[in-house]
Amino acid sequence: MSRKFSIFVVVLLITAGVASRFLPHAWNMTPITAIALFTSVYFGIRYSLFIVLATMFISDLFIGFYDWRIMLSVYAGFAVAGIIGVLVRRHKTVISVALGAISSSVFFFIFTNWAVWQFGVMYEHSFAGLLQSYAMALPFFKNMFVGDLVYSGILFGSYELALLLSKKLKFRSSSKNLSLEKI
Repeated sequence: MSRKFSIFVVVLLITAGVASRFLPHAWNMTPITAIALFTSVYFGIRYSLFIVLATMFISDLFIGFYDWRIMLSVYAGFAVAGIIGVLVRRHKTVISVALGAISSSVFFFIFTNWAVWQFGVMYEHSFAGLLQSYAMALPFFKNMFVGDLVYSGILFGSYELALLLSKKLKFRSSSKNLSLEKI
């Protein structure tokens, strides 16, 4: 893959990720997790971490910052999706991509809502408060879960389709060249 193409993909994914946080959407239904998984699988963990952290930081410059410990848990939650992508990369199938999206959603839900309970002021600092933080976050989890599956399907499916079409075009082009050489 050429350097120019890699830079283009990085800029495109960061732009799409930032835009997704500003365009109207259901709460927590953005492609950030899918971008983390996708870039980790096809471009490597360093690209994944850079793209996701840059996307979040740039958009947070405009959306606004909040308690640094909670923000750190959100950023870490998306970084873990990139790490999960490393595992998906080893055995890339439709099922492993879906499991990667699901496990990323579940980890993000558990980890970030624990951080909101632990460091925030919305919930009592007791076991009941922790359970309440998880219960109140279920609608957000549902949206993220669905979004992660849908966006992962779109990113991975589109890329694999483009690869397949590219291979077919190269094959047709090379077979035409072979037939012309025989003439």
